[in-house]
Amino acid sequence: MTVSGVKPFRFGVNLLLPDSRDAWVAKCRRVEEAGFDVLSVADHLGLAPPFPALVLAGEVTSRVRLNTFVLNVGFHKPALLAREVTGTDQFVGGRLELGLGAGYVAEEFEAAELEFPSPGRRVDHLEHTIKELKRRYADPEHRPAPVEPGGPPLLIGGNGNRMLALAVEHADIIAFPGSTGLAAPHLFVPMTADEIEDRVRFVNTKLGDRAGEPEFNLLVHFVDATEDRQAALEELHGRLPDGPSVAELAGSPTVLFGSPEEIAQQLLAHRERFGFSYYTVLEHHLEAFAPVVELLRGR
Repeated sequence: MTVSGVKPFRFGVNLLLPDSRDAWVAKCRRVEEAGFDVLSVADHLGLAPPFPALVLAGEVTSRVRLNTFVLNVGFHKPALLAREVTGTDQFVGGRLELGLGAGYVAEEFEAAELEFPSPGRRVDHLEHTIKELKRRYADPEHRPAPVEPGGPPLLIGGNGNRMLALAVEHADIIAFPGSTGLAAPHLFVPMTADEIEDRVRFVNTKLGDRAGEPEFNLLVHFVDATEDRQAALEELHGRLPDGPSVAELAGSPTVLFGSPEEIAQQLLAHRERFGFSYYTVLEHHLEAFAPVVELLRGR
């Protein structure tokens, strides 16, 4: 599959580690200094609270977009979430991008003393939340008001058919998680190129008149700036004995190994094949990925 009409690259960092105020400020500034376009905050218990973290990030940066990646809507009632979203949007001067997901960690729901609904009911709640947010954005009496009449750009992340269909209908940015689950704590199993292509094809067949309109985002779980790409791929395969083969890892868009120049070429090829123009890397890959951002700036 080859994608035409590709969009310019954007690159984001998903911040995961809660810190003191000074440490949080320093790493937010580093994201911007390193040339990234988006600073994202995850939504899990034990991490930084998303909206206060983004407001502080907005105070100490001037250029980067600020994103929830992604908010667990199961933790939120729509009316209260609308207040948080539009208030944060005001406080960061319209730089907010709202990323939403259905929630997937049962233990977090239990720790929050919330019911962990079935997958279908979680997606139902996400759909209801999206529609209610849009209704409130459009209400001239809603306060705080969004900076833009339609509210901040919406990112929806997911892998299943219904989640992706919801993203096709509502999202400005469609986010593909790039993994099939966990092989061990903190060790994701990357999707192969064929698996990702299947998900992208599903989206493209449903976009219709919106073809070429949404950005395609990919969460990248593995980055290794190395001069020995083959050895790094073999080492990763050794940690995933039941996962993709070395050759499949080499072709996966969510496994970016090699020199900065090699990784840049991989990203150009993946954009051409899949349409991915917006990549998000995890916090601990910020420095390794920064030279790639420099190479592809403006392309």
